[in-house]
Amino acid sequence: MSPHLYEFHLPLSPEELLKSGGVNQYVVQEVLSIRHLPSHLKAFQAAFRAQGPLAMLEHFDTIYSILHHFRSIDPGLKEDTLEFLIKVVSRHSQELPAILDDATLSGSDRSAHLNALKMNCYALICLLESFETMTSQTSLMDLDLGGKGRKARAKATHGFDWEEERQPILQLLTQLLQLDIRHLWSHSIIEEEFVCLVTGCCYRLLENPTISHQKNRSTREAITHLLGVALTRYNHMLSATVKIIQMLQHFEHLASVLVAAVSLWATDYGMKSIVGEIVREIGQKCPQELSRDPSGAKGFAAFLTELAERVPAILMSSMCILLDHLDGENYMMRNAVLAAVAEMVLQVLNGDQLEAAARDTRDQFLDTLQAHGHDVSSFVRSRVLQLFTRIVQQKALPLTRFQAVVALAVGRLADKSVLVCKNAIQLLASFLANNPFSCKLSDTDLAGPLQKETQKLQEMRAQRRAAAASAVLDPGEEWEAMLPELKATLQQLLKLPQEGEGMPEEVAETETAEEVEGRIRRLLAKASYKQAIILTREAIGHFQESEPFCHMDPEESEKTGFLNLLGTIFKGPAAPTQEKNPQGAAGNLGPGETGCKDKSSVSEPEKCRENDELVKQEMLVQYLQDAYSFSLKITEAIGIISKMMYEHTTTVVQEVIEFFVMVFQFGVPQALFGVRRMLPLIWSKEPGVREAVLNAYRQLYLKPKGDSARAKAQTLIHNLSLLLVDASVGTVQCLEEILCEFVQKDELKPAVTQVLWERATKKVPCSPLERCSSVMLLGMMARGKPEIVGSNLDTLVSIGLDEKLPQDYRLAQQVCHAIANISDRRKPSLGKRHPPFRLPQEHCLFERLQETVTKGVVRPDPLWIPFKEAAVTLIYQLAEGPEVICARMLQGCAKQALEKLGEKSSPQEAPKDTPMLPTFLLMNLLSLAGDVALQQLVHLEQAVSGELCRRRVLREEQEHKTKEPKEKNPSSEATMEEEMGLVGATADDTEAELIRGICELELLDGKQTLAAFVPLLLKVCNNPGLYSNPELSAAASLALGKFCMIGATFCDSQLRLLFTMLEKSSLPIVRSNLMIATGDLAIRFPNVVDPWTPHLYARLRDPAQQVRKTAGLVMTHLILKDMVKVKGQVSEMAVLLVDPAPQIAALAKNFFSELSRKGNAIYNLLPDIISRLSAPEGGVEEEPFHTIMKQLLSYITKDKQTESLVEKLCQRFRTAQTERQYRDLAYCVSQLPLTERGLRKVLENFDCFGDKLSDESIFSAFLSVVGKLRRGAKPEGKAVIDEFEQKLRACHTRGLDAIEELEIGQAGSQRAPSARKQPAVSRHRHLASAASHSDFVTPEPRRTTRWHPNSQQRVSRKKLRIVFSSDESSEEEPSAEMTDDETPKKTTPIRRASAHRHRS
Repeated sequence: MSPHLYEFHLPLSPEELLKSGGVNQYVVQEVLSIRHLPSHLKAFQAAFRAQGPLAMLEHFDTIYSILHHFRSIDPGLKEDTLEFLIKVVSRHSQELPAILDDATLSGSDRSAHLNALKMNCYALICLLESFETMTSQTSLMDLDLGGKGRKARAKATHGFDWEEERQPILQLLTQLLQLDIRHLWSHSIIEEEFVCLVTGCCYRLLENPTISHQKNRSTREAITHLLGVALTRYNHMLSATVKIIQMLQHFEHLASVLVAAVSLWATDYGMKSIVGEIVREIGQKCPQELSRDPSGAKGFAAFLTELAERVPAILMSSMCILLDHLDGENYMMRNAVLAAVAEMVLQVLNGDQLEAAARDTRDQFLDTLQAHGHDVSSFVRSRVLQLFTRIVQQKALPLTRFQAVVALAVGRLADKSVLVCKNAIQLLASFLANNPFSCKLSDTDLAGPLQKETQKLQEMRAQRRAAAASAVLDPGEEWEAMLPELKATLQQLLKLPQEGEGMPEEVAETETAEEVEGRIRRLLAKASYKQAIILTREAIGHFQESEPFCHMDPEESEKTGFLNLLGTIFKGPAAPTQEKNPQGAAGNLGPGETGCKDKSSVSEPEKCRENDELVKQEMLVQYLQDAYSFSLKITEAIGIISKMMYEHTTTVVQEVIEFFVMVFQFGVPQALFGVRRMLPLIWSKEPGVREAVLNAYRQLYLKPKGDSARAKAQTLIHNLSLLLVDASVGTVQCLEEILCEFVQKDELKPAVTQVLWERATKKVPCSPLERCSSVMLLGMMARGKPEIVGSNLDTLVSIGLDEKLPQDYRLAQQVCHAIANISDRRKPSLGKRHPPFRLPQEHCLFERLQETVTKGVVRPDPLWIPFKEAAVTLIYQLAEGPEVICARMLQGCAKQALEKLGEKSSPQEAPKDTPMLPTFLLMNLLSLAGDVALQQLVHLEQAVSGELCRRRVLREEQEHKTKEPKEKNPSSEATMEEEMGLVGATADDTEAELIRGICELELLDGKQTLAAFVPLLLKVCNNPGLYSNPELSAAASLALGKFCMIGATFCDSQLRLLFTMLEKSSLPIVRSNLMIATGDLAIRFPNVVDPWTPHLYARLRDPAQQVRKTAGLVMTHLILKDMVKVKGQVSEMAVLLVDPAPQIAALAKNFFSELSRKGNAIYNLLPDIISRLSAPEGGVEEEPFHTIMKQLLSYITKDKQTESLVEKLCQRFRTAQTERQYRDLAYCVSQLPLTERGLRKVLENFDCFGDKLSDESIFSAFLSVVGKLRRGAKPEGKAVIDEFEQKLRACHTRGLDAIEELEIGQAGSQRAPSARKQPAVSRHRHLASAASHSDFVTPEPRRTTRWHPNSQQRVSRKKLRIVFSSDESSEEEPSAEMTDDETPKKTTPIRRASAHRHRS
């Protein structure tokens, strides 16, 4: 067929070119074989050189054949074909402009060029797509083989790097489309198939997942420009819109690529309408459909979000279409629309110069954002807070919105989602950093100026009103306004004249008519009408001949006459009179009134100035009010955020720490509380949290402001000293750890240490508290570098332990703590071969300590007790032979006490009077003895034991070295090593026995100093009535606990006394101290204390909050460390979950949280806890029971545990005896996370509780189980749920409707025929069946109180009972009452009057 006679139709698929079509349609004549392709390609190249681009008309079959065999041909042939086709199309595009401009072009030539253009473009694009398809497949194989050598493999496949060849082809096609090629078609209308051919290859290239990579940026730009030309010149918008929507739905990687393309078309190509078309298509998508297509919704959301960032102004006109998606179910679409709204606010609707319509739009957008701060999805709430954070950071939030958005952020702090809380904290931090009010936001500092300026504004407004009233209101108008009320008052007085009696208004004899007239005018102005009328009546009688009172017309009625007269007085003389006598007219006006002349006297500039001042004052007050409200909200947020500091999520904790750093920098007073509260986080196991705390303190304290290094050091020390004010021991330890870290990393400058020493030695003036804090800081730094204190030990001794009186015991205590940090306080390890650091007994430090303690014992200074404790600890830590020093110290103190006793008992006194020691002296003596006893024990078990072990290891090593080497075989050597290990273990036991023997037999025998204090200590403890001083009782009880720590024998002998004091002492401090002491004894002597464990649990219900808190802490440690048996009494810990003190409730919650991590601990304890808490005697009220069980049952998460527990609870209905217990059990069942299997267990045991369902609350509880199960039920499980619900409702109505009860009874004939006559019999039957559950046995709860007689009768009948396994091995408890020989000889009550009064 002649090339000029056919027409080339662009096929939908290559196979169509092989089929004969219509008249003159081109058909491929022959598909060449692979071996003939190179020669035909060369022939095509030769023809091209001769004929140009039209050569394609005769050689298209060659290119078609290459495309047909593309996968099989040689890579070199592919490359040659591609290069040749690029050359052909390029040549054609160069020749076309001249051809198109040729007016003499014949129809046949135009048709030939059109066919050549279509053939060339079709061939090039098909070749492009073939290369792209093969490259995509190769890249997928590379993913399986690994990334190395990927580029080399691609080059080996194609013979060249295809990714570098795509861009020139696309640019060539773009160049071609930019020509006016439509004239080649008839009627100059380009066919749609040609445009689709060119653009289709672009879309197929975009589908490649690697197109979004940075290396393909040039290809993306080429595609964008090619499609941009198609949009502007070839009416491609509709097709492009549909294709973009489809690609967004199916290809996640294309969102950012298409955003870049669309924004370029809208800006550079002027195609803004395509944004509206795409947004319209997305807006018309059904929200329900998007909720079922998460992939498509994700693509649309990402596209809209990024598009709003790039072209917000263009997108804004289409926003109304998208707002419907805010009510859709898909949260990603809601997030995208809200992000677009935020971009409008940030980039388009920002600034103070907005028009009214733009401001309204901005406000609507901000309202939308605020509303979705309460969205049902936590992801949306979180996104809203993030968007507001950006808006605040870029200062685009109007001031009028500040309070509302801050309130939103504060409210979101209580959100259940961790992500929302984190973003709320970030938003509040942004508010602080970008607040327009002040760099210092103290509400107390702002309240004063606000009150002062508000009062000033009120005064200015009052002056303005007064001036406006006198200057603007015409007297005639004012008279008309007051006339109705004046008439009513006058009529009332005329009818009841006695109402006016007793009024003080009367005319004085010295007053003139003008003065009375002025008084009447003023009364009328103040609306005191009654007084004005009475005064006028008096004036008429008094001034009958004076103006204006002489003009009363007798013919007028009294009411009319009064009104005319009052009108004349108020309005003044007539206008002509004023003109004749202006001065007199002005004089008739009352005080505070001005005439017309005065009105004109106030100049316009002055009025403007007054208005400006008033406006300024209003703005100032509004500013202060906003700042004060903002400060209050931040203060409120601080209280909430501080509670989040110990969340389990690391990122939240880090945000909280950063927030408090910022708040502290803005001078909010409450921030110091948060800064202190974060200190314990330095012990966190999370490295991120620990580092965040260190960074916070670096930022707050290590970067002080100052001109010099010394000034900075002084500021740093001052700030750290503020932290130490009223700091607890725990706070001090945390700060010590932080400072130790800083010192070890050399982050503290030498100037800091220098200033601290100068303050400690008083080289610079400072207060005693500042001096004490300097010593504390030096001691903390010594933890990191002991030489800071070690090299100045004598200086420290002279600072705190000098001989001056009175002694500063606070400073002396801190000196002891600082010196203690120069040695390692831990137990010596086996790896250490050098002896521990010790100072000789003769060192001046110990002499000064001994002297200071001995002299202070006779002084009633409360600070002496903590000082001597630190002194004793330091002696045992650093001294060689510390027991000798402390023995001398005890002897010296006892000697002084005896001397005081001798002074008291003078010969002149009657011999019958017993000599008495001062209470404080006895307290000091016992406290010192207790400290020495405890430190002696610690010294023996740590220092002495460690030293024995160290010496033994050295001795064994020495013996091993001195032994002559002998011939040994490997087996005998291994045996010998094992024997050495056994010998080592035996040696450890021997040393431990030695230490234990010393403690048991020697420390408290008659030869030791400590033993001398035991009788005195026991006498004080045994006679609480005689020794009733609270401080003495506390010191004695604590000392007794420390003495009991020494040996098991002494402890066992005094346990009854300890527990008697623990239960019966009237002093909470004594009970609290003894709770700690007995807890320590339970760890040291568990077998001795174990029988007394119930009395430890009993303190959990102590009436004193302090004792309950201490007991909770002690029992938490004992239970979690497995030092006491966890029995049913753990229910006492559960009661603390509803303690009125929040700290105690939080402690109990933390205990059960930790216990839940120990296997099945809570599951094993739950039946017992439920039994005890719902018991009629000793249980808790119903509402607290619900709170406790809701918390405890939340720890049951395993399905097997749930199934077992629900079965046990159902069985428990048979042994429950009260309606309350039925309700409690039903509530517990309703709180369990039941599954379908768990429901089957309930159905199996339905008979256990079916007869109880007539109770409405029990029925409601089981009905709630049905509701929970329906939410996530599978179709196959709904039948079981329906069956359970039917049975529930049937049993519930059985007790209410006797007829239906009979019908249900017939359906279940196997049950008892009458529910009313059967309960007693059925209960026995149920009990018998329940007795087979041997693992669910509950003994009678052990109680310290006596049982009620009725309960004893119940027990004696030997009914079968279901009891819990944890109490099966119940042992007889020892009573906490003293025997006769242990009972105090002086039988006085514990709470008693002063001992002095008793003696007298």
